[in-house]
Amino acid sequence: MPLNPRDLSRFAILLDVDGTLLDIAPTPQAVYVPETLRQSLAMLRGRVGGALALVSGRPIADLDSLFTPLRLPAVGGHGAEFRPLAEGGAVEKRAVMLDPAFREDLANIAARHSGVIVEDKGYSIALHYRTVPKQGISLIHDVKHACIAWHDRSIEMLTGKAVIEIKPAGFDKGTGVRELMSHAPFKGRMPIFVGDDKTDEDAFAVIPDYGGIAVSVGRRIPGIDEHFNSPTDVRAWLERLSIDAVVS
Repeated sequence: MPLNPRDLSRFAILLDVDGTLLDIAPTPQAVYVPETLRQSLAMLRGRVGGALALVSGRPIADLDSLFTPLRLPAVGGHGAEFRPLAEGGAVEKRAVMLDPAFREDLANIAARHSGVIVEDKGYSIALHYRTVPKQGISLIHDVKHACIAWHDRSIEMLTGKAVIEIKPAGFDKGTGVRELMSHAPFKGRMPIFVGDDKTDEDAFAVIPDYGGIAVSVGRRIPGIDEHFNSPTDVRAWLERLSIDAVVS
């Protein structure tokens, strides 16, 4: 099935953010959102009847801040947060906050690894070692042992591109996509999900259940339907779809 359908009325477009829409930056706060991307997303949202959503590890409030004034339906925090409607929709939280003592343990581990950046999301902690990649092996080792020592099976550790995230189990991008697809205007449509990282594989896994199209960015993943080389290619694709919305 082509990735450039003229009629998008049957489709829902679900997009990861970091590494998919946006180029990876040294820190989460340093990402750049091109104005042309905001314009493409705004125009494309109209073409798909509102069935355009962000599916991210970031909190939804962070997504709103990045893409302001654009506000989209979203799955945030790897499924911990959910907002099926762009306007007037409340953010529903699906996970409890991590224990403060455990968050402190993780912050102390990060402090022992020079250059590691702590991103405290409340319900999860992300430890970024993008600027100090040599810290990765020992950091993963220490975090894994901290999770075991905490004796809490409701906690899980995710690994991604130079990042470790510790979060409550039971929620992921796959569960978020399933819930999103049960709400209008997404319900009954064929999802096109675009993602780049290991945490996106949970979403890739559920796309076939809806007859959808799974698209990887950067690395080629077995079983994926389509592939983009970089976020630049993703942004160009979205721009083409939005232009088609004007001329078709």
